[in-house]
Amino acid sequence: METENTTRKNPSRETCQKIIKRILVTEVLEKGCNEHFRQASDFMGYFQSLYPASDALTKQVQRAIKAMDMPRDERGYFIVNKTSEQFEQDKEISRLLQSSEASLKSLEESEPVLIEVPTELADYLMYTLSSSISLKGHYDTMVKAYNGIIIYTRERSRILSYLQTLLSTN
Repeated sequence: METENTTRKNPSRETCQKIIKRILVTEVLEKGCNEHFRQASDFMGYFQSLYPASDALTKQVQRAIKAMDMPRDERGYFIVNKTSEQFEQDKEISRLLQSSEASLKSLEESEPVLIEVPTELADYLMYTLSSSISLKGHYDTMVKAYNGIIIYTRERSRILSYLQTLLSTN
């Protein structure tokens, strides 16, 4: 009869992945970002407190990290909440925004004005309105809608007055 092994078995790769993710999520929640974990060995203290230290345990943790395919920030720390693909997309979006000197503008204070026009005229009218010297600087943005054009502005009465004048002029 075989003797029963009293040492605990190594965790599965999936179990390691769950533990690693939980460690990293906790780190981010407590500190705002990961500032401790760059490689598998950084997790070994935790795993060795639960499982006997062995080369097999180290390899299992390394496999788990590799399978998770986590991107790393510019300092080499793991980013837990994004895949490598998401991280690369975010870097590209960031590069584009920075190179175009983009800025953010809240539309919270803007009010929409709908110009109802036939769909086939909306593109040309929108182009003409966006080129208008009279409207320049008086609206935040305009978008084509199914039944016309929506202008978002902080100067609603001015836009309405201007458009009403154009509608009534021959």
